[in-house]
Amino acid sequence: MNLLSRAALACLLASSIVPAGRAETAAPVKVRILAINDFHGNLKPPPSGIRISDPADPTRTTLVPAGGAEHMATLVKKLSEGRANTIFVAAGDLIGASPFLSAMFHDEPTVESLSMMGLAVASVGNHEFDEGKDELLRMQNGGCHPKDGCQGPHPFRGAGFHYLAASTIVKDTGKTVFPPYEIRTFEGIPVAFIGLTLRGTSDIISPAASAGLDFRDEADTVNALVPELRAKGVQAIVVLIHEGGWPTGGYNECPGISGPIVDIVKKLDRAVDLVISGHTHQAYVCTIDGRLVTSGDKFGTLVTAIDLTLDSATRDVTSAKADNVIVNTTLPKDAEQTALIEAYDKVASPIANRPAGVLTETLSRMPNASGESALGDVIADAQLAATAAADKGAAVIAMTNPGGIRTDLTRHENGSPVTYAEVFASQPFRNQLVTVTLTGADIKAALEQQWHDPKRPRILQVSRGFSYAFDPAKPDGGRIEAASITLNGAPIDPAASYRVTINNYLALGGDNFTAFKAGRDPLTGRFDDEVLFGYLADRSPLAPPPRDRITNRAP
Repeated sequence: MNLLSRAALACLLASSIVPAGRAETAAPVKVRILAINDFHGNLKPPPSGIRISDPADPTRTTLVPAGGAEHMATLVKKLSEGRANTIFVAAGDLIGASPFLSAMFHDEPTVESLSMMGLAVASVGNHEFDEGKDELLRMQNGGCHPKDGCQGPHPFRGAGFHYLAASTIVKDTGKTVFPPYEIRTFEGIPVAFIGLTLRGTSDIISPAASAGLDFRDEADTVNALVPELRAKGVQAIVVLIHEGGWPTGGYNECPGISGPIVDIVKKLDRAVDLVISGHTHQAYVCTIDGRLVTSGDKFGTLVTAIDLTLDSATRDVTSAKADNVIVNTTLPKDAEQTALIEAYDKVASPIANRPAGVLTETLSRMPNASGESALGDVIADAQLAATAAADKGAAVIAMTNPGGIRTDLTRHENGSPVTYAEVFASQPFRNQLVTVTLTGADIKAALEQQWHDPKRPRILQVSRGFSYAFDPAKPDGGRIEAASITLNGAPIDPAASYRVTINNYLALGGDNFTAFKAGRDPLTGRFDDEVLFGYLADRSPLAPPPRDRITNRAP
């Protein structure tokens, strides 16, 4: 072989080796993200399951039993099998407004359960702040509850995952409560996960819980972080946001979506590749402004499986697709989760299983056209009954916020009474009742504030004997017909004083009902869940009252 032939052979060998190395480097990287949102401590399958289109008749829906930590853990493992690059994330409200099994222990079992499943990062939701900033820090770091101590079957070690809070600022320090983002690397490619809650969090948590915190604009917060992430070599950006929308279509569809998430996504820097959302308790897989946006229902009924393709050269996302997978209760139970639940259940059961009363019908939390629900009426009646005596508050009216009513109270087919755990699930915040003196004018002002957000009015549930009418088409301050506000048939006098029972959340102006802050001579009473429990026991069997206290004048 002459010199020229040897040179040619050397070039050929070099060309056959180098491209192979480049091809390996340039191979796309596949990443699977598993996501949940709004778990709310539902360690056991929620009675509501998930309602989906009936496969046999698309014009109808069918209820699928779904959820539960034992089944979710199995599904997470199944969806991770054979995938080296998998990460499990969440978009807020993992805790708070939880069933008794979790709430009794200040949601320690839920944090422990999700940590065992391998949850990596989670944005904070509004309910993460239900017990305040310091308690949320305890959820992250561990330790005993400052008042109730260590109640669980073993010491609480804190979360094995990391909370992220890019838009939640401690006013005194100007720093975020938790890190704004976390960068994970998959086969050498960094991916940033930014976590944040909704800007309006302070409007929907108690004023005490939001004290000292600033909740900033979602899109502005994310966009300000993009240059910082770019400087760290990050091209792939995922946003975990506790805010959402209202879709049409099935749980894996999105023929139309409205709500805050639409405007937020449209404002986001084009560097953001994927948005995992929550808060509205909806299920959807959407494309908004050219980007994939997902949400996984509520209470652990779905796990969203998201598949990303990353370009090895640009290190950016080249494709993204998602599938909401039902956490079917036919899935095998994870043994570790079963052991965890049984350990906490053993401590909680003696309290949780106490019988209340028998229901003749299910007490639904779903409102009628006037915003009035059967369960809301019963709760308001229970609170009035508990505070009507002169030494208990001398109340003549009771009102409660609809957001504090979380689940139906379901009639048992075998005629057995509902339990304390079921009562607690419907009133999980353990708000204390407060009876205050308000003028008739104050009462009307509070009723007008039900339309602080005209798109989503918060209709207060009111006690027997109190009634009024509204016209939602009227302007702010004029929706309530003054002459229609009556107590036991007599018109409310704007100048007269009335003793009114509300909960401590409303008394502090929660849900923007600032008119209640005018209340005088407060008398604090019992917890709302205990009041409802006693009311059901005293009036068993209990039938739902007619829903005729509030009248909607809309044509």
